[in-house]
Amino acid sequence: MTDSHNSGQHKDREAAAAEVRRMWQPTPSWSQPDPNHDADPEAAETDEKPDALSPEFQSDLWSRQAGQQAPWTQPQTPPPAQPPTPSWTQPAAESNGSWTQPAAESDDFDESGDTEAAEATPEQADGQTDVGTTPPAPQGPNTPVFGGSSFHGSGSGQSPAGGPAQGGQQLSPAAQHFFPQGIPGQHPPQQQREVSYRTDELMQALPLPREAPAERGVRSVLKLRPGTSERSERIARATAATAFRRPVTIVVANPKGGSGKTPTTLLLAGALGQARGGGVVAWDNNELRGNMHLRTHDTNARSTVTDMLQAMQMLTQPDARLGDVAAYLRHQVAGQYDVLTSATTTYAQIEAKDFDQIHRLLSRFYKVLVIDTGNNEGSSNWREAMKAADALVIPIKWKSLSCAAAVQMLEELDNQGPEAQRLIRRAVIAVSNGPGDVNKEVEKQLRPYFESRAAAVIDIPTDMHIAAEGPLDHSALQPATRRAGLELAAKVSEQVTIALNVPR
Repeated sequence: MTDSHNSGQHKDREAAAAEVRRMWQPTPSWSQPDPNHDADPEAAETDEKPDALSPEFQSDLWSRQAGQQAPWTQPQTPPPAQPPTPSWTQPAAESNGSWTQPAAESDDFDESGDTEAAEATPEQADGQTDVGTTPPAPQGPNTPVFGGSSFHGSGSGQSPAGGPAQGGQQLSPAAQHFFPQGIPGQHPPQQQREVSYRTDELMQALPLPREAPAERGVRSVLKLRPGTSERSERIARATAATAFRRPVTIVVANPKGGSGKTPTTLLLAGALGQARGGGVVAWDNNELRGNMHLRTHDTNARSTVTDMLQAMQMLTQPDARLGDVAAYLRHQVAGQYDVLTSATTTYAQIEAKDFDQIHRLLSRFYKVLVIDTGNNEGSSNWREAMKAADALVIPIKWKSLSCAAAVQMLEELDNQGPEAQRLIRRAVIAVSNGPGDVNKEVEKQLRPYFESRAAAVIDIPTDMHIAAEGPLDHSALQPATRRAGLELAAKVSEQVTIALNVPR
């Protein structure tokens, strides 16, 4: 009786399996390779294994418990005459027991279960312990379902998505042929890109600002980009406005009187002041009497360096302000810089200790100090200025005496050690000629020499406003002169930047 009962169950199971094979045969599955596609090595290995319903397969699974029904034989509502064909384009939320079913759901394949339940015999229904309750499915990752290892529920750990799925596994090459971009409705986790929060990297990632249109000529009317000349001028202005990490000192020196030290100092200070928007002071560091008070506008501040030294105790207090120091300076509106003039009498001489006090005081309130020197290289304040210099500007004229004094000064500094030698290599030669000052033969012989010793040679065109020897008004200069002064300021700023990057 038991053998006949088992034999009947086996025939019914074979009929159900045949119906499942017939139902799935016309529909290409993600586990079926394309006929035109190369054979999958993994599929070949799978085909070599005996099928669950084949005679070669051991039937220990079927007879594990007498009277126990397989999970797919649960009687349910009869299915329609034509079962719907599952498609891989079906959304996961609407799929009933498909391969997109979440792992928390049952491992049973409902569609095929309905088909077999429709053909189940009354004997099978009577042998079931509890109608409507599905026995636990066989455990194990390699448990075959529907006669093969190709179909697994989502709880088996295998993901059909095109790429790493929730379980982190890959599809086989045959399945990737049908799902090259993954099954719709399943979104594999995206790899998070490492985000850097360093300030310099964030600033570099920002888009560059758009270049402003031209400000001069026809290009400004048509709102076009600036030309080559205007663009180079903008670059020079930006270079002159370099933000230094500490107060810097620029020294203008040439032992020959009348070589253009004071006009060059004021021209450079005005170009830096306009580019930087202030924060620049020009200082006449003459040991006795200079002439900067004659070349600048008197802005109701007739005090000199001597008066500042007398008020040094008050100005060096912790609560001293810029306005307290500015009372001893002359502000030049056109160039946006201040001026500290030398003594107008000869009763006191500025020495090294006086230079140090003034230099420390001005460095507290100003970012750039442009120092004009006297003609005596042996004075202590002249030497102290060279020690404090971050950059050196040598004004010359293409005349024999002016150039000879500059050459002798360079040779003297060259013997002062490595620090002075580096200062020479960072020097900028400023050629400012008055009317009739140019000697072509001197220029031909000495220009290559200065170009080889210094960092740059800047030619300042002859300007009658400077040649008049009156107060130098930056707004009264010729455009070419202002352009040369801006180029001089840019070159000096470059050398200052180099000096700040080299440890002293």
